[in-house]
Amino acid sequence: MLEIINLKASINKRDILTGLNLKINPGEVHAIMGPNGSGKSTLANILSGKKGYEITGDLKYKGENLKDIPVEQRAQKGIFLAFQYPLEIPGVNTNNFLKTSLNTIRKANGKKEIDTLAFLKLVKEKANELGIDEKILSRQLNVGFSGGEKKKNEILQMKILDPNLVILDETDSGLDIDALKTIADGVNSSRSKDKSFLVITHYQRLLDYIKPDFVHVL
Repeated sequence: MLEIINLKASINKRDILTGLNLKINPGEVHAIMGPNGSGKSTLANILSGKKGYEITGDLKYKGENLKDIPVEQRAQKGIFLAFQYPLEIPGVNTNNFLKTSLNTIRKANGKKEIDTLAFLKLVKEKANELGIDEKILSRQLNVGFSGGEKKKNEILQMKILDPNLVILDETDSGLDIDALKTIADGVNSSRSKDKSFLVITHYQRLLDYIKPDFVHVL
């Protein structure tokens, strides 16, 4: 699914990653831990396509050179990043955002766009699985949401978009135990032989609920 060989990354001439090697096979869950400044979020940003980093080394997704793929195509090809600090986007309805995102991915992969009724049925099903109040979905994206609601909304996006490689960048930060369990249940219910996860965290407590196949420490 993902193969990283001797990845080096710097920003503003400051070295952050200095030779990272990592291989994630389909169906595996890998956790990355380490102190602040060790490069965990930098790795997530690079995989999702964020610009501004000077990088060398091999970065392959399903055998394809990831460095040559722009950020929007990475999402269309099945790479998903759950943000540590999800953005609020005033004026953008949550349901419309989810439907547009899903149809953009479907269209890019040669699939028919989902109609409104089918989408509403899908989003209701996935929201119920996560205990999300449907009223939230008619509000502006993340505007006025609590920290837990924002993180649940990230997992809802994951479940609707159904990506192949899921990157969770400290999704557990700032969550109470109930919200943490909900997030973990959402991830665990999505595990499959065709889907891989990279879980970035500071805390052991998340790994008590999401059992990784491998734990790496930067």
